[in-house]
Amino acid sequence: MLNPAILIVDDEKAVRENLAKYLSSDYVTYSASNGREAIKIIEENSDIEVVLSDMKMPEMDGLELLEKIQNNGKDMITIFVTGFSTIESAVNAMRKGAYDYLTKPIDLNKLEITLKNAIEHKKLRSENIMLKQQIKENFDTSTLVGNSAEIKEILDLVKRVASTKATILVLGESGTGKELVANIIHYNSSVSDGPFIKVNCSALAEGVLESELFGHEKGSFTGALFMKKGRFELADGGTLFLDEIGDLPPSIQVKLLRFLQESEFERVGGTKTLKVDVRIISATNKNLEQLVSEEKFRDDLFYRLKVVSVVVPPLRNRREDITPIVNYFLKKFSEIHNKQISNIAKDAMKIIKSYAWPGNIRELMNCIESAVVMTLGNQITVESLPHFITMKKRQPTNDSASENLFEIEKRAILNALNKTGGNKAKAATTLKIGLRTLYRKLNEYGL
Repeated sequence: MLNPAILIVDDEKAVRENLAKYLSSDYVTYSASNGREAIKIIEENSDIEVVLSDMKMPEMDGLELLEKIQNNGKDMITIFVTGFSTIESAVNAMRKGAYDYLTKPIDLNKLEITLKNAIEHKKLRSENIMLKQQIKENFDTSTLVGNSAEIKEILDLVKRVASTKATILVLGESGTGKELVANIIHYNSSVSDGPFIKVNCSALAEGVLESELFGHEKGSFTGALFMKKGRFELADGGTLFLDEIGDLPPSIQVKLLRFLQESEFERVGGTKTLKVDVRIISATNKNLEQLVSEEKFRDDLFYRLKVVSVVVPPLRNRREDITPIVNYFLKKFSEIHNKQISNIAKDAMKIIKSYAWPGNIRELMNCIESAVVMTLGNQITVESLPHFITMKKRQPTNDSASENLFEIEKRAILNALNKTGGNKAKAATTLKIGLRTLYRKLNEYGL
């Protein structure tokens, strides 16, 4: 493993040479007599990780050198060496991005510790940048798999709203991929480098949820031994995802509405008003309009949350997406479980495509992972599939309950067309589905 490289910048030749000699056993060293020479060396040598520079130099001082390094987008650590008379300048440099400063005469033991810590800091910073990049790649728009008109509509909508700060409400049944949509929106937004904080509003009791969201002050309730920041504060500069928003208690609905209106709140037990910059994405599998009519959900909050609505349809309404989704999970889980599985047998795929998938994509994902684990050869067969999907009585083609469901849907479409005099656009509005979905249903039912 190569030693890390350090650039020593000082207008005193003796200082440069002595430091280079002292550090040469553990580091690759470069030397420059001023800031201009340092910039030239940095441009010519990409291995430099740390710049150890004097503050006061002719032609270009330490602060100007720091600015040049930052403007050139160089990923390196800057440490300044300063006399007592220029400590204030060194502190100012740290505010502008310098890692640390050392005072003259240099304590060599402290120098060694500072350099080791700086290089470790740079390593962690680089790993963090790589990790964020990997996460972004995992949640680009291609991860929303499917060829259906509905998926294409969602992708188009996501691309349009991601770069904005609009509050977004994601609607759909359990397992349809609402959280995936929220992830894609965040990681393709202008705040993608900011935090992405998630809260499940149905998983916590009312008192606990309020503290989780807004934080609490020390002594605000029994057991509050310390001040705690809430999810809103932790999400500052990023996105807060409120899952199962339909289960939000009325008392917290009021506080959330205030935040959406004014971007401010108080911690539980606190009097200080806090202001943060947070984008809100919420999701629910419940009918919020019905909850509003039943006075279980505030109508003003509902309208604030649904500035933009994204409706994720159930898998049974977009069966053409099953094959690409299956192939996506087959590749993913084959890699995870170190299996060499190339495809799925035709009879196994026929069963998969005929099943109703009440648990939607989450259920399909679990099914494919189970099949990958259970498969002995390089092809998924009927025998590899979970029992629940291969049981004949569970298949929708032989399931009277499913047949009744299809008949109800067909009758509803006919009734809507009759009421609107055959106007398909009005019928789609009445049925609360997209016009393209209606055309597909008409074709599916031979209407």
